[in-house]
Amino acid sequence: MYETLNGSAHPLASKEMQVVAIPDDERVWVPQAEGVWFRPLLLNTVQGQWCNLLRVRKAGILSRHLHPAPVHGYVVKGRWRYLEHDWVAKTGSYVFEPPGEIHTLTVPEDCEEMITFFNISTCMVYLDTDNRQIGFEDVFTKIDMCRRHYTASGLGADYVDQFIR
Repeated sequence: MYETLNGSAHPLASKEMQVVAIPDDERVWVPQAEGVWFRPLLLNTVQGQWCNLLRVRKAGILSRHLHPAPVHGYVVKGRWRYLEHDWVAKTGSYVFEPPGEIHTLTVPEDCEEMITFFNISTCMVYLDTDNRQIGFEDVFTKIDMCRRHYTASGLGADYVDQFIR
């Protein structure tokens, strides 16, 4: 079947990846806002997807947004919630966000650090309180943020390339 395997995969397949999710080097965390960082794990330019860890070390509202595609999350540490729901996502929780749902992520005052794995496709559309778009992020804006940060932090702009497929 696969006469020309490249290791264990078809030669046209993307290269596999294995990384330590929570790095020892703080420079790997990309600042997103005050007290908020993300750690890229996969930046999939073919499908418009990214997987990352979101780390928050502040209380309060992070963002009001929606996703046009489903989002999957797993809370590694701490807890958070959406103002629009009565549940709390805490360490060990899995979260499914259906496409088009508007929600406002908030971290409680007594949570020193929250880390959540997110698998996001297409984009995040940031909204104001009247549901008007005020910004967006996609895999390409994430890559650009990483390049700028890794350049400034001394890791080099190409450091992000290891996460791109």
